[in-house]
Formats: sequence, structure tokens, C-alpha cells
Amino acid sequence: MAGLLVTGTSSDAGKSLVVTGLCRAWARAGVSVAPFKSQNMSNNSMVCADGSEIGRAQYLQAQAARVEATSAMNPVLLKPGSDRRAFVIVRGAPAGELGAGEYATGRAHLAQAAYAAYEELSGGYDLVVCEGAGSPAEINLRAGDYVNMGLARRFGLSTVVVADIDRGGALAALFGTWALLEPADRALLRGYVVNKFRGDPSVLAPGLAEVSARTGMPHLGTLPWLTDVWLDSEDALSVGRWVPGGGDDAVLTVAVVRFPRASNATDVDALAAEPGVEVRVTTDSSVCRDADLLVLPGSRATVSDLSWLRARGLDAVVAERVAAGRPVLGICGGYEMLGTVIEDEHESGAGLVGGLAALAARTAFGAEKVLGRPVGEWAGEEVRGYEIHHGVVVAEPNFPGGTRDGSTYGTIWHGTLECDGFRRAWLTEVAAAAGSSWRPAADAPSFAARREAMIDTLADAVEDHVDLGALLAMAARPE
Repeated sequence: MAGLLVTGTSSDAGKSLVVTGLCRAWARAGVSVAPFKSQNMSNNSMVCADGSEIGRAQYLQAQAARVEATSAMNPVLLKPGSDRRAFVIVRGAPAGELGAGEYATGRAHLAQAAYAAYEELSGGYDLVVCEGAGSPAEINLRAGDYVNMGLARRFGLSTVVVADIDRGGALAALFGTWALLEPADRALLRGYVVNKFRGDPSVLAPGLAEVSARTGMPHLGTLPWLTDVWLDSEDALSVGRWVPGGGDDAVLTVAVVRFPRASNATDVDALAAEPGVEVRVTTDSSVCRDADLLVLPGSRATVSDLSWLRARGLDAVVAERVAAGRPVLGICGGYEMLGTVIEDEHESGAGLVGGLAALAARTAFGAEKVLGRPVGEWAGEEVRGYEIHHGVVVAEPNFPGGTRDGSTYGTIWHGTLECDGFRRAWLTEVAAAAGSSWRPAADAPSFAARREAMIDTLADAVEDHVDLGALLAMAARPE
């Protein structure tokens, strides 16, 4: 049984990036490898082929490892519904709620599910590459931890710490992480990786030498800043970081409303990667008003985010656009908001709530979650998506996963914009309605090809800049 844990000095330090790169690099070398994360806290998720729901990052890491994603790779998923509660997914299925007061002490049953999943994976693969959460230096949570050093201690996993040098303070963060851990946890720290470096490595070298001298952790590599990489992120800090498809040549502009509880905002990644399309994630009403296309993305708290939208006057922007025939797209929760009525006794308990009345659609929230990977057709193009929702929308179906009225569209399906033929045909219609000259670029790569290229770019960087031999030796030598 071989395993390795990749932790970080903070959220968004690059754990997901490093694990993705390692999975592809080792898969290229013929190693049977699988990703694992005991617990995610994220509203970005995906439906596996077996119908289970896991974090989007682990789904991508499975793709990098060239294996089928399963619920064992992310056995516990927490989806924040507010600042004080999260909806719990265990082995891909809903399993109640977790309050803020229970976070440190009420997760023993979740830990057992996570440990069992790790054992299941380790029995089926040569190597399991585990991703931590946040930082192992969050010692206030150590007693109930099963995703960072709790996992490492349970299985004797060699542990690597990743630091983001671009944000500053990386050397202090590395030393502080080491210093805050208790001796038994600290003993499992086997080295560190510096991420997002720009500049002359010789300038950094003395600092790294001092960190290694003080901690005993070897420096295992420095990854450069990678301009052609974005990730299906689990972290809200990463929303809106894409390879630009627009820039100075943009002729079709898209505004995506940044909801407080946005869910699966990765739906718009494919728009951002399309040549000539510029996507901005925003709360600015003027940006939402002026864009060629306005997108209301998914939400894990539909009624709450609808109230937030109204409080900022963005409901008036939607109404103006609809009245003028200017394109609006609602995805999942955003679609539910565009309807006439939302009946919610389950997610928010708010009862009957009026929608934006842009589409003739009514939503009723049920106790059962709908999970699926539907297939449809539009304008002669195949459309594939995935469903993750409690709200059931009743409307006249004339758009994949939903309905349309003129230039206002709604779909309960996530992921449809990754279908190249559909995306480009639909954007052509949107551009015509918006008065834009945008047309699809004949030589543009597919979105799937861009994602694969991104994974390979990560793997190339890991192979060139990280000591893979040392990491593999660590993983094969559990303590």
C-alpha cells in the first residue's frame, strides 16, 4: 500500500494543481494511481458515471490519472448553504447537515467513512495521492481532523507541504506550518514544494536553504507560474481565473453574477476559453447591464441568493434585459430564479417566494436530490450535461434541460457549455440577438482538448521541476 499526502500552507496554495500534475505524470509512467480527498468543502461538484456526487477537483484528478472517478475518491463533500451550516454528502449521496458548532467535534462518523474509502482505494491502486484541505496548521481543528495530519497519522503517510510564493510570505508560512504541528505530526512532513514562482531561482535559493535548515524538510521543487493553466476549482478564491479567450480581440462579452453561494460556477469555463469571448464574474450592475450576455449561475442557496440579487438592484437589470430581448441565461439555481414562483420548504424553509418572472417556470424543492447525466439535442447538436439539484422545475421544454422565451434561456443541467457544437451554435444565436459580430473560430480547439492540454502542461511542469523519484520513494515507504 503506497500513499502520499499533499497539504498546503493555506487554501488555494496549489494542492489541487500539484495532485493533478502528479497523477498525470505517474499515469504517464505506467503507475496505477488514484486521487483522494477525505473531505471537500466546496459547492463545485460533479456527478460520476455511477451516479455519485464528488468534488469537481477530484473528478478532474481522476481524469489526470486516466481512471474512472468514483465516490471513494472524495468520500465526504460539504456544501456550504450559509456561514453556519453545510449540507453533507457521504459516498456521493446526501447525508444531512453539519452546523458550524459541530465542525470540530461532530464528524467522527465522517472520518470513519473517509478512512474506509482510503482503504478501498489503496487496495485497488499501486499509489493513492491524497490532497489535504486548507492547512494542517489549523490546530484549532486538529482533534477532529481526518483530511490533513489526522489522515497522515492514521495511515503513516509521508506528507508534502505546498506554498504559494506569488501571494507573499511563503517562507514564513512553510516555517510556521512546521512549527505549529505537534511532534508526531511534524515527523511525517517529508518536504515542501514552492508554487507559482516567477523570477530568478538563485534569488530564492538562500531562503529555501534556511527553511530546510530550520525544519529539516528538504526542498522538493519549485513550480513556475503557469499561464496556460486553470483548474476546475473547489475554492471560491479561484472563481474567474481562466486562460483568456477574449482579451483585446473580444467581440462578445459575458457577465456572470457572483452569487454569495454560487454553485458549479465552473459552468462558464468553456465560455471563457472560447476565442473572442470575454467573461467577467461580477456584482457590478453596470457590467451586468452592458454585457452581450448575462449569466445567472447555479446556487447552493437559491432563495437567499435571489434575495441578495434583489437587494443589489440586479433584478431590475434582468428585467431590463428581458424586456429589450437582450440575452440572459440561468443555470440550475439561476434558472429557478428566472421563473415565476419558487416553493421551498426544504433548502431555506422560506415557503412560497416570487421569482424574477422572466420565464414561465415554477420550481418546487423536494427532499430528494436529483443526480444524473442526461443527454439531449439542440439545433442538430448533441448536448450532454449533469444534474445536481433539489428544485424540480416545471416548464415547457424547448431548450436542453429547460426552457427559453426569446433570448432568455434557462437550464437545470450543468456542463452543457462544454459541448463544443452546442456551445458555438448557441453563442452564434446569442451574438445575433446582442448585435455582436462574433462567430466561432474555425480552428479553435475543443474544450476537452484544452482541458487535456492543461493537465499535460501541469504534468510537464511537475516532471521538469519536482523530484518525482524522491516523492515516489516517500510514498512507498509508509511509517
